[in-house]
Amino acid sequence: MPHSAAPSWRHRTWSVSEIVVASTLAVAAGVIFWGWNLSYHAVSTLFLAYPPAASLVAGMWLFPAVLGALIIRKPGAAVYCEMVAAAVSAILGSQWGLGVLLSGFLQGMGAELVLLVFIYRRYSVDVAVLAGAAAGVAGGINENWIASYYQYDAAGTWVHIAGFTLSGAIIAGVLPWMAVRGLAAAGVLGPLRSRRAHTEGLFRAGGPRK
Repeated sequence: MPHSAAPSWRHRTWSVSEIVVASTLAVAAGVIFWGWNLSYHAVSTLFLAYPPAASLVAGMWLFPAVLGALIIRKPGAAVYCEMVAAAVSAILGSQWGLGVLLSGFLQGMGAELVLLVFIYRRYSVDVAVLAGAAAGVAGGINENWIASYYQYDAAGTWVHIAGFTLSGAIIAGVLPWMAVRGLAAAGVLGPLRSRRAHTEGLFRAGGPRK
């Protein structure tokens, strides 16, 4: 019997080990968020000459979505990891309060939609870059037009969103893809679908069926 175009329900359902791994990863990312939040004011001073360009480091708030998706390789991983990480940072004391939950949801959905386009079958570097960039677009739109954390002029707004996108592509796209390959090569991904990530090609990477 030929395979259907979309993964079977069995391949969409999360196992206990996947939930544990995703949760552990997301909590750790939330702690990183908290530390990054504390240091962001100092980092942002590097962009005093043109504040909208500070979004070039925004990928630090986006990486759990793509990293979680690349490791778990099942629907919902991007949103789950980004949301849990945001919640942890809020609990620890984010200067943006509970607003980070909306940010986490939108950024996770940005990455999730890219993976959906590829029917959760491709996890190659180009897909990771697109997912990170999409998370960045969502983050930039939220911060400028929805949550309205920033009030730049039209040019500054577009620069800020573009910086979010570029940072998402690199910090939240390329770097997590490389990290997953390293983890797979070290043999620490155990029964996860990403356990052979280090053997996959650059542009035709897909998780094992079991």
